[in-house]
Amino acid sequence: MALGTSHVTNTTAAVFIPELWSDEIVAAYKQNLVLANLVNRMPMTGKKGDTIHIPKPTRGAASVKAAETQVTLIAATESEVVVVIDKHYEYSRLIEDITEVQALSSMRKFYTDDAGYALANQVDDDLFALGTSLGDGSGGSDWTHSASWYIDGANGLATYAEDTVAVTDVFTDLAFREAVKLLDDADVPMDNRFLVIPPSVRSTIMGIDRYVSSDFVDGRGVANGKIGSLYGIDIFVSTNCPVIETAAANTAGDDVRGCILGHKDAFVLAEQQAVRSQTQYKQEWLSNLFTSDTIYGVKVLREDAALVIAVPT
Repeated sequence: MALGTSHVTNTTAAVFIPELWSDEIVAAYKQNLVLANLVNRMPMTGKKGDTIHIPKPTRGAASVKAAETQVTLIAATESEVVVVIDKHYEYSRLIEDITEVQALSSMRKFYTDDAGYALANQVDDDLFALGTSLGDGSGGSDWTHSASWYIDGANGLATYAEDTVAVTDVFTDLAFREAVKLLDDADVPMDNRFLVIPPSVRSTIMGIDRYVSSDFVDGRGVANGKIGSLYGIDIFVSTNCPVIETAAANTAGDDVRGCILGHKDAFVLAEQQAVRSQTQYKQEWLSNLFTSDTIYGVKVLREDAALVIAVPT
């Protein structure tokens, strides 16, 4: 008796077949993000256009109400922050059939992890680069501006300039408290503050006796790169902290990296297309083309809500 032609195929059972490549890459992407998880994220998935206009109203002040007088009206010409969605990055591999047949299954895991890592690094790099636009900074590659500081090993926090950071100018509790005060003076909200540091600063922090106390450090590691909290500010480690001055340009010492101490609203990340993965068989190459990509834009939202702290590495 014939069995008929009602076969279960990949087409009829497509809903049961997981998109492993896509899922694994998204997981790796999320796992490797540090700064992107700390800033203001604005989802734009499915929305058209290449520019976002975010209102930036001016804070008002309270006025004294005198008896039998009109109230004091507040009128301000409000400004806006314009975020351009102009960043489109991709990661692609062309995998030949013979390689896919003969390679270990760990090859796919490497490629998915690598794709997620590469795209996450790019997003974090673009956010770190916004450090040149804090304070009165004009962007580009100039890290010398009103919101850029370094730690004078003897006197605490000091204004950053080229050829000033020596190898002895390491992280200190005094300088950290002074940096926190700068945010306080700028009326930056107490909640949602963060400090992102390179591994060299983590090593220094671990050597400060008072920071290993449970009163200062919460070591539960509940977020990517998080090592604890100091004075209510979550501390994160990232190898993406940018080199703002090379050893060749710094006659006072080695490479100088920039830490970011700030609030969630300092930067905005607008994602128009989250990480997407696609595969296509290319018969002319007898290969599978695998591509992951993402579309986004970044911008400084509040210039006074974050600081750059230059440290030696």
